[in-house]
Amino acid sequence: MLKNKLFFLLPLSLFIILLEAKIPKGFVYVDKQIPNILLEIKYFSEDNFVGEVISGYLAPKAILSNEAVVMLSKVQKELNAFGLGLKIFDAYRPQKAVDHFVRWGHELSNTKMKAIYYPNVQKKDLFREGYIAKKSGHSRGSTVDLSIIDLETQKALDMGSTFDFFGERSWLKYQQITAKQRANRMLLNALMLKHGFKAYAEEWWHFTLKNEPYKHHYFDFDVQ
Repeated sequence: MLKNKLFFLLPLSLFIILLEAKIPKGFVYVDKQIPNILLEIKYFSEDNFVGEVISGYLAPKAILSNEAVVMLSKVQKELNAFGLGLKIFDAYRPQKAVDHFVRWGHELSNTKMKAIYYPNVQKKDLFREGYIAKKSGHSRGSTVDLSIIDLETQKALDMGSTFDFFGERSWLKYQQITAKQRANRMLLNALMLKHGFKAYAEEWWHFTLKNEPYKHHYFDFDVQ
């Protein structure tokens, strides 16, 4: 009983440290290793294609494998030299969050975010067209969704579509956008590839570390 009472008397800063210590060995908080990186964790908000906070996201944190963060820091360093930086939308994603997406995908009547995120795709086709799957590379801990920002204004560069837009407009080599938007995508893609990541052709924001350490392990610890 005394032990439990002492736990609740801990300073808030120490309590937060104890919570953060729950992530498995081999993983780190991205902003602890890359201090000037911007986080906009979409699944810890209602601003996502589901329209609600997603299971397993208990805090607006970005977690990745040690190996992924080391390489990501090199991308950030190159961008910083030009007054630019990275903004992360999502990083490690618990399996329970993927399960949440799957459940939502079967609720065909729930289309409240359709106009924003999938205006040209019928919800019944989201599985068939590959927008929702039962497994995600994010759950292996070395996949990240991100964009580029201006460090001074904290404003994202125009990439020609929003994050998580379901449609051809999100394809990396989509041509029906402006030259500046294509150049912004090319900059992000070139730097990520240069520093050991591979791209996903249908999502300009999505990259996975080529030599990811947990290729066959799908984790389910909470983002907190």
